[in-house]
Amino acid sequence: MTTVLKLGGSVITEKDSPETLDDDALSAVADDVAGADVSDLVVVHGGGSFGHHNAAAHGVTTENGSHETTAVADIHGAMKTLNESVLAHLRDRGVPAVPVHPLSAARRDAEGALTLFTEQVAAMLDEGFVPVLHGDLVVHDGEGVTVVSGDELVVDLADTLDADRVGLCSTVPGVLDEDGAVVARIESYEDVADALGGSDATDVTGGMAAKVRELLALSAPANVFDADGVGPFLAGESPGTRID
Repeated sequence: MTTVLKLGGSVITEKDSPETLDDDALSAVADDVAGADVSDLVVVHGGGSFGHHNAAAHGVTTENGSHETTAVADIHGAMKTLNESVLAHLRDRGVPAVPVHPLSAARRDAEGALTLFTEQVAAMLDEGFVPVLHGDLVVHDGEGVTVVSGDELVVDLADTLDADRVGLCSTVPGVLDEDGAVVARIESYEDVADALGGSDATDVTGGMAAKVRELLALSAPANVFDADGVGPFLAGESPGTRID
């Protein structure tokens, strides 16, 4: 059984403080991953205060690109730094985590469609590793480089690896309705369109609305939950909001 788990950047970093790790939160989710009995696990993490602030400073989004090598160095470099911290927390707990950097493993065509080359990810799973991907830059035909979000990567990985379960760990306990209550299940975007807004912090990838749209495109069921839901999700439960 293949499971894809996304750790939101707002969960593992102090998103309003540039390039600041939330070590306690990252340690807690790393404990949950280490304690889980999951045969084939792929982890994806967002950019948080490492990726988003650098991308915003250079005016780079999922659609607006740059040909400046300084932009590549700043944005990708920040994401590699965050990725190394995630890997270190997992490895310290015995998780056989290895990095996969999308800048070297993906591209967008001129229409913006993403292609992620997942053969190496599948091979890593076959060899018992836990691949850890992250929001990043990708080469974009005609645009130089643009941002690829962790949510986009989750969708591509889930489809190409034929994942059985997908989980997104966010800062909220699920998708919330207009009254702030968790929506138990979403089967179409219209179910929650009125309630969804953008992220409160700097986010160049669209916030919760984008997450829901991406997850609805999956063939596998997905759940959105907060950090307290990581352990239950990896144990086979269905915390937060189920999206299918």
